[in-house]
Amino acid sequence: MNKLKADICVIGAGSAGLSVAAGAAQMGADVVLIEKGEMGGDCLNTGCVPSKALLAAGKAAQHGRDATKFGVAFSDPVVDFQAVHDHVHDVIAQIAPHDSVERFEGLGVNVIQEAARFTDGRAVVAGDTQITAKRFVIATGSRAAVPPIPGIEDVSYLTNETIFTLTERPDHLIIIGGGPIGCEMAQAHRRLGCVVTLLERAKIMPKDDPELVDLVRQRLIHEGVSVREDVNVDAVARTETGIVVTVDGEPLDGSHVLVAAGRKTNVDGLGLEEAGVDHDDRGIKVDARLRTSNKRIFAIGDVAGGYQFTHQAGYHASIAVQNILFRLPAKSDDSTLPWVTYTDPELAHVGLNAAQLKEQDPKGTVVTVPFEGNDRAKAERETDGMVKVMVGGDGRIKGASIVGKDAGNLIQPWVLAMTQKMKIRAMTGFRAPYPTLGELNKGAASEYFKPRLFSDSTRRIVRLLLRLP
Repeated sequence: MNKLKADICVIGAGSAGLSVAAGAAQMGADVVLIEKGEMGGDCLNTGCVPSKALLAAGKAAQHGRDATKFGVAFSDPVVDFQAVHDHVHDVIAQIAPHDSVERFEGLGVNVIQEAARFTDGRAVVAGDTQITAKRFVIATGSRAAVPPIPGIEDVSYLTNETIFTLTERPDHLIIIGGGPIGCEMAQAHRRLGCVVTLLERAKIMPKDDPELVDLVRQRLIHEGVSVREDVNVDAVARTETGIVVTVDGEPLDGSHVLVAAGRKTNVDGLGLEEAGVDHDDRGIKVDARLRTSNKRIFAIGDVAGGYQFTHQAGYHASIAVQNILFRLPAKSDDSTLPWVTYTDPELAHVGLNAAQLKEQDPKGTVVTVPFEGNDRAKAERETDGMVKVMVGGDGRIKGASIVGKDAGNLIQPWVLAMTQKMKIRAMTGFRAPYPTLGELNKGAASEYFKPRLFSDSTRRIVRLLLRLP
């Protein structure tokens, strides 16, 4: 058996693992990177990249349908689903070189394309190679969780790992799960001409502000998605023509079923017991520094059992690098972690929501500004939206939620403000160019001060000052 020694051994070449490997190697560390599957992991191959490419195709089709509101008419769009598939995979191919074996070997990383397993707390075996390292980083990510629905294993169900391989348009796509993935895929496929039914046992997008979620819900329904909430999926079975899903005792016929009912961390086969690494159904247990119960081993990204976003994976990588290379006691802090659901309208959030603010800070204020008052939104006929900002009793920004066009971009000044612990007054001090949607953010800050600025006491002060010569 070949034997290697390294400063850092990274297991998993997704967003988190690649960030650690690239950063550490470029700063002089001897790095081994192990990946049993495709370089780039879920985000590049079956997650963020293909889903956003498919959403872009759906949006292009929808633009043609919606053009009449501008006085422009098109015939109904003709969707070539094979060409849509090719577009999605062309986007993946364009990004793939950045995550490739060749690039990382060029950075000085020793890449091993095998499955990894700990033999003890200081060594890993991958294929015919044993790797010992000063520190290990587990970044094996997550995969689609499949709920124990009777009959589900007897049908060819889709997950995010397989839906982007379709070259023919589904006639009727039934989606189990109304979280961000389910909602995004429902809208994309409906816009591309599929009949779509979205099934959710509670309410869609339960982690977001219900008032803002309702705007997304209404858009999905308006575009023809059958949104069925508070329902139970009893069983799934094959038929001669496709698939039947039994929902609250009633059969629902479809051609394809997509399971988008949560994620499961990838810990199987890693030998975590031999390494002395504690874990449970939610993932590997880590402390604030992302160290496992074996302090020589770190776990980052999805596998660490917290928020499962690519930008969270990159953030975790920076925390791990600071701890490993510079011996700094850097700690992970999720209080300013943003997330975005890329439906149309987009839905973005950071910090506390309105309900959490009311519970944690009774003196806090929730400021709401609708898109319909913004001139750019009117010009682009994109007035379905809202900015909601949570301000603490001390004037500090505690959170922001935005639904509407470009919400993922509009949320970013609020993320910066919260990261820098700014007060709401700071958001009134910049000049937003006119006409832009960015004026909504400044407008929210101004709205906070309106009750004081236009109060009776202010009027009295102004009248007194106007008496001065």
